[in-house]
Amino acid sequence: MNFSILENSSELGKAAGIAAAQLIREAIESSGTANITLATGTSQFETINQLILEKKIDWSKVVMFHLDEYIDLPATHPASFRKYLQERFLSKLPPLKEVYLINGETDAVKECSRLGEVITSHPIDVTLAGIGENGHLAFNDPPADFETEDPYIIVELDEACRKQQMGEGWFTSIEEVPHKAISMSIKQILKSKYIICSVSGTRKAFAVKNSLEQPVSNFYPASVLRTHPHCACYFDKDSAALLGGISFRN
Repeated sequence: MNFSILENSSELGKAAGIAAAQLIREAIESSGTANITLATGTSQFETINQLILEKKIDWSKVVMFHLDEYIDLPATHPASFRKYLQERFLSKLPPLKEVYLINGETDAVKECSRLGEVITSHPIDVTLAGIGENGHLAFNDPPADFETEDPYIIVELDEACRKQQMGEGWFTSIEEVPHKAISMSIKQILKSKYIICSVSGTRKAFAVKNSLEQPVSNFYPASVLRTHPHCACYFDKDSAALLGGISFRN
């Protein structure tokens, strides 16, 4: 892992988006297609905005997956990640080659199987990710499953995760936040050739500190990013505020 600390979320997003765009261009140039995975949430606003602004990306050669989606949440709900990606990303670009959104309103076991079969034949070139307030990666809350080989899994959302979703304004009460979701698994995330991780805000500072300074453990799910050979993390000063050393500042 290597990481950069930027002044604010705007600069963070710009740097992360520029880096992701270049990796997408290189994948298209080398293999004719770029398979990407996108994250959602407030931490991704600036990164996705920058990616949309980037020039010389042939989006007709890009295949998109995403990390997670709530189970039994309508696609019309403000918190739906399908809605997020449609409105904030897909609607602002020319049509992509293929788009594989997670349908949380169907049989979750069958949906995991469907997506697993597809992604197995589409090795991921670039994954955009974030780190949750509880240290989760996608919706892999602690203690995360580091062992499953299944690309997509059904997960229980812990209270800290659900409180974060409410705190970010996606829901008006904790009771509204679903208890279950479909998430890309840890091992599947790590299969991505490159990972771009964007994290901003004071509320993420403790999770960032644990992810970088605690032992790699499923109790700190995002700590596993330190085992990836091509992971670049972008923090702003607020999210990096509690970092005490330079052990992982490569």
